[in-house]
Amino acid sequence: MNANSQVDSSCPDLRTGTVRAIYVAPAAEAAAVSVNEARVVPGRGLEGDRYFHGVGSFSRWPGEGRAVTLIEEEAVEAIQREFGFDLGEGRSRRNIITAGVVLADFIGKRFRIGEVLVRGAREAAPCRHLERLTSSGVFDAMKGRGGLRVDVIEGGMVRVGDSLRVE
Repeated sequence: MNANSQVDSSCPDLRTGTVRAIYVAPAAEAAAVSVNEARVVPGRGLEGDRYFHGVGSFSRWPGEGRAVTLIEEEAVEAIQREFGFDLGEGRSRRNIITAGVVLADFIGKRFRIGEVLVRGAREAAPCRHLERLTSSGVFDAMKGRGGLRVDVIEGGMVRVGDSLRVE
C-alpha cells in the first residue's frame, strides 16, 4: 500500500457505521431480547417488538419516529463510565445499537440500515418511564445522547454487523 492509499483512522467517516446489536421487547415493560436479525416493516417497526404489535407503553400516541429507535454504543459506554448505569444488553430500551456514527447527524436524512431504508425523524429523548424501568438518575444521564427515532421507508432485514450509510 502506498502513502496515498492509507486511511486516516483518527478521522472516522461519521456518515457510515455498524449495527452492533438488535433488541426487541415483546410487550410493554418486558425485558428486551437480543436477536441477530429482524424483519423491519414500514409503519410498524421490528417484527416481534412491542411497537410492531401496538402494545408499547407509548403506542396509543401517534407521531413520527415511532417505528424504530437507535442508540450509539459509544453513548451507552459513556453513560456507564460517567454515571455507573449499565444500559447494555437492551436496558436502554432502544432497538438498534450502533457504533461509529453520530446519530444526531442523521436527523432529517434518509439512510440505510442493512437493506432497510429509513429517515431520521427526531432525537430519542430519554423519558421518566425509562427511568422507572431502570434506575433513578438515568433520565439525566441520557440527556443529549438518548439516540434517534426513525421512520421506515422501505422494509427488509436488518442484521448484526450490517452497515448504516447515508443515501
